[in-house]
Amino acid sequence: MFVPRFQFSYAMISLWNIFLVFMKIGAFTIGGGYAMIPIIKDELEKRHWIDEDELPDIIALAQSAPGILAVNVSIFTGYKIRGVKGSIAATIGSVLPSFLIILAIAMAFSNFQDNPLVIRIFKGIRPVVVSLIAAPMISMARKSNSTWWAWLISGLSLVAVAFLRISPIYIIMVLIVLAVTFTMMKERKAEKLS
Repeated sequence: MFVPRFQFSYAMISLWNIFLVFMKIGAFTIGGGYAMIPIIKDELEKRHWIDEDELPDIIALAQSAPGILAVNVSIFTGYKIRGVKGSIAATIGSVLPSFLIILAIAMAFSNFQDNPLVIRIFKGIRPVVVSLIAAPMISMARKSNSTWWAWLISGLSLVAVAFLRISPIYIIMVLIVLAVTFTMMKERKAEKLS
């Protein structure tokens, strides 16, 4: 389990340094989210800010918390290094480059959005964006779905969201109810047998 460890060496790491490292990570990672993990690993292990076995714990926490994976990883890693202030510095550092780039694009895009060349560029980018999203999802599905029924639930959920336009919230709520019911039935059966 991930437990923040405040050591003397961590206290020597400046908030400015944390900010700059995460700003570098945020600025040079295309795709965000899972694409950031190898860069975060390299940058933080190179500086001995985390151990090799701590990153999976941080990623597990980041995945289970609501919000964007890259931001959550920044929050937990910054907190591990320097507490709440480190968490704030890491988060601002990882988000600021994307914010500034999107702001610049939004300001410039209004002048060029009707340009035929820009329209063709965005049409060409769409398949790449789909593949950038699909590749980590397929990888996660392979790792997470170890049984036939897990694949069945994933497939049915995909069909329900993509083709039947059912909200993912309803699917998650139904699956929670089914999981709790199944677990309770299994426990009752085990109690009767013992």
